[in-house]
Amino acid sequence: MLNATDLLGADGPLARHLPGFAPRRQQQEMAARIEAVLAEGGVLVCEAGTGTGKTLAYLVPALRSGRRVIVSTATRTLQDQLHQRDIPLVRKALASPLRHAMLKGRANYLCRYRLQLAAQAGHDRTPHYADHYCRIRAWAARTESGDVEELGGVPADSPVWSQVTSTTDNCLGQDCPEFSACHLMKARRAAQEADLVVINHHLLFSDMMLREGGFGELLPGADAFIIDEAHQLPEIASRFFGCAVSAHQLLELGRDAVKAAQEAGDMPGLPEQVLALEEAVVALRRALGAPGRRLPWQAVRDEAPVRERLEEAQSRLRVLGETLEQVAERDKALDHCWQRSRRLAERLAPFAAEPDDGRITWLETTRRGFVLHDTPLEIAATFQTCMERYRSSWVFTSATLAVGDRFDHFTARLGIEEAETERWESPFDYASHALLYLPPGLPEPGAREYTAAVVRASLPVLQASGGRAFLLFTSHRALREAAALLRDHDLSYPLLVQGEAPRSELLADFRRLGNAVLLGTSSFWEGVDVRGEALSCVVVDKLPFAPPDDPVFQARAEALRRAGSNPFRECQLPHAVITLKQGVGRLIRDVDDRGVLMLCDPRLLSRSYGRVFLGNLPSMPHSRRLADVEAFFGNLSAPARGGAGLL
Repeated sequence: MLNATDLLGADGPLARHLPGFAPRRQQQEMAARIEAVLAEGGVLVCEAGTGTGKTLAYLVPALRSGRRVIVSTATRTLQDQLHQRDIPLVRKALASPLRHAMLKGRANYLCRYRLQLAAQAGHDRTPHYADHYCRIRAWAARTESGDVEELGGVPADSPVWSQVTSTTDNCLGQDCPEFSACHLMKARRAAQEADLVVINHHLLFSDMMLREGGFGELLPGADAFIIDEAHQLPEIASRFFGCAVSAHQLLELGRDAVKAAQEAGDMPGLPEQVLALEEAVVALRRALGAPGRRLPWQAVRDEAPVRERLEEAQSRLRVLGETLEQVAERDKALDHCWQRSRRLAERLAPFAAEPDDGRITWLETTRRGFVLHDTPLEIAATFQTCMERYRSSWVFTSATLAVGDRFDHFTARLGIEEAETERWESPFDYASHALLYLPPGLPEPGAREYTAAVVRASLPVLQASGGRAFLLFTSHRALREAAALLRDHDLSYPLLVQGEAPRSELLADFRRLGNAVLLGTSSFWEGVDVRGEALSCVVVDKLPFAPPDDPVFQARAEALRRAGSNPFRECQLPHAVITLKQGVGRLIRDVDDRGVLMLCDPRLLSRSYGRVFLGNLPSMPHSRRLADVEAFFGNLSAPARGGAGLL
């Protein structure tokens, strides 16, 4: 029987069946390590540089292992790609009889019961509400999976989606009149019968939380877990092991309670109680201040308006809950609303209590709403306990997990004490195909004119590259300022700006146009794959340190200081290095790609930690001369590498 190395070799079935397949040493070595872990047990943490082919490196041993394997991704994009393209191709090449399935969180599936409720609610919420609802209704009649990704023409941020999908709070479970036709339950049954199941990290942690609380499970039992895009795991874990309560959840509870009461019969007083709750939530939102705030709860908890409005919201929620408790036996929907009121009251409680040293309570505000978060500062012990509960083999992989050759930052956050580690460099020829440009003369990033200076330094680079560029920013404010400056300059190339169209539409336009300049923030730093000449330049405005006013990072840093550690070296620097590696990874996506990476932050050369960032980038020539950039793109007669050298 062929092993994983042979299957991925020049004479293996993958080479015969997959167009464009070429054996890669790194891929074969990675597959062999994963094959051993699946067979013998244990934990493997590995970084596979761009172009390694890590997807095949884990799918081949997973499909040949004879074990039930769950693959988890951070993004739905990769999840869909695995299920719809990669796994079918590998199964066919290997002639594998194993069954595979994809399972997403409940918000990704149409809820037929809530679709009916939305029809009763009317179509007057937004100008596009009626059109979006009609499209969804027509699609609902023909879809088999109910996966909302199937339907084009309705934006992901359409308010209709929240009306026709369910949440843990509002799902009626087996009491739902549409339970037998439930798309989510069908997907879960398919997952139970499959040998290989593709999920996402959010669903993984939902299952962990259910098992920890003794409330059952969402996922089938598995012999092994393969966690792709694992660099996102610690932050997702922090959110799931904490809790949050939002204005939307409170208002939605009120709306659902009124609907349930109308169906159950006349209930005097309940609509007035719901109205009182809604008014209290709106008043609390006003008391929390301007939109766009992210700050520790302690910064506002002693302000009289905030304290009073919070107490009022808790009081109104308690009164509504007491009424719902009295009538819960009359109707299943009323009973579910009562249970939701209890859970929401529990989530609000920490914001009226004394601070817990092991957690951070914080808030964020939007134009019309707010979210109050209660986040643990450490997740290591909880995650380690959850891993042990599964009694499975574990593989954690990503293109960006290590700082240097060390994985301590990742393993310590998750409490992984015993693990094999390995790192494979990208097989791409960065030395011949890429140039790192560090523009001279830029001010310190804190200067008011910094973004303007970045734009000025970028203009001749964009001219040399013929557009074909990503400009990646660390803040929305800098992105908006740069977009305005580039428009004032009358840029010669199409300008695409995050926030002015859906992400998928911007990427499609970027690929189609061939010479566009795209401005993006965090969502474009990773998970974006543009191959070929359409993307030939990546500009990064600043080193991606977490914002100094980020409440969770502030609290973690303070906890590390109290423990006698250096928060910059142990937390902030590793996080920024891994984020930068993600952004840099957008440039060279295929063996024939060529491009210039422009890092604008002068701290790369003026601060000692700059060496850490530079040492974690692929090995390529560095230059501070614009002439070398122009030569690279062939605009001058000088050789493409003329004058370029390592700094």
